[in-house]
Amino acid sequence: MNLEIILHAGLATGTVLLFAAIGEIFAERAGILNLGVEGMMLLGAMAGFSTSLSTGNVWLGLLAAIIAGGILSLAHGLVTIHFQADQVVSGLSLTFLGTGLALVLGEGLSGQSPQLVPAFNIPLLSQIPFIGPVFFANHSLLVYLGYLLIPFTWYYIFRMRPGMHLRAVGEKPDAADTMGVSVYGTRYFYVFIGGCLAGLAGATISLSVSPGWYSTQTTSGQGWIAIGLVIFAQWNPWRAALGAYLFGALRRGILDLQGPAILLGFANPLYVNSNYGFFLQMTPYILTILALIIGSRQAIKKRLGAPAALGVPYIRGERGL
Repeated sequence: MNLEIILHAGLATGTVLLFAAIGEIFAERAGILNLGVEGMMLLGAMAGFSTSLSTGNVWLGLLAAIIAGGILSLAHGLVTIHFQADQVVSGLSLTFLGTGLALVLGEGLSGQSPQLVPAFNIPLLSQIPFIGPVFFANHSLLVYLGYLLIPFTWYYIFRMRPGMHLRAVGEKPDAADTMGVSVYGTRYFYVFIGGCLAGLAGATISLSVSPGWYSTQTTSGQGWIAIGLVIFAQWNPWRAALGAYLFGALRRGILDLQGPAILLGFANPLYVNSNYGFFLQMTPYILTILALIIGSRQAIKKRLGAPAALGVPYIRGERGL
């Protein structure tokens, strides 16, 4: 196995999880749990692929993916914020809705070749031994955008006034309302931002990480992994980024472990016994299930530092948490 190749691929595939996880962090910091990330990602992948294919402009494709994910997320916002419906049920329904729309609207797209997001090297930085080839060479523009998004998100949430309002709405919405912060407006806005980033994550797969490829298996459960990452990261962008890139490297490492590589002088047993390779492929999803189990327990959520109002509808005039 080549560590440099694994890390390079991990950054590329991890960018998908990064966009989706940061979008979910914004939504959950506002108090809205959105389990529809998978559906928004698949719809974004379809919209981006289709638009890039029909217009020959990949930037319009990315814009279409962002808008598609954002509009779909507003359906979740309407149901959970305006009608105070159960956020888990609404999120699951959103996944089914997004998947269904992608199946219908994306029929016949498989096998086509759209315009793709360009990859390039960053001058000077790409020439640094080991670090350069891994972090700054032959990456899509979206990977570099991910690098910038991480510190910006952290600074926005923890150092800027709008971020303080965001955290206040997620922790004590009644107090935020008293101070003049629009709880409903804030929640709608960040649910929309979360949907936009989920749509961008989907387009990253179809137009960057897996260029020229779209099918019903495009997302392959990565939306669920992103939700699990948010819990593991304790709603912190830096930790979410680390988890996203590690998951990306793990997925590439799993592929290499199933090849005929020589491990410590011995033939790879997973290649000789290929029937056992699927156990490795299950690893990320097992970790995701564990994260969701942990996140469903109220006592553990408090210890992890989850937003106090996460999953709780806000009704003006009722006593706060």
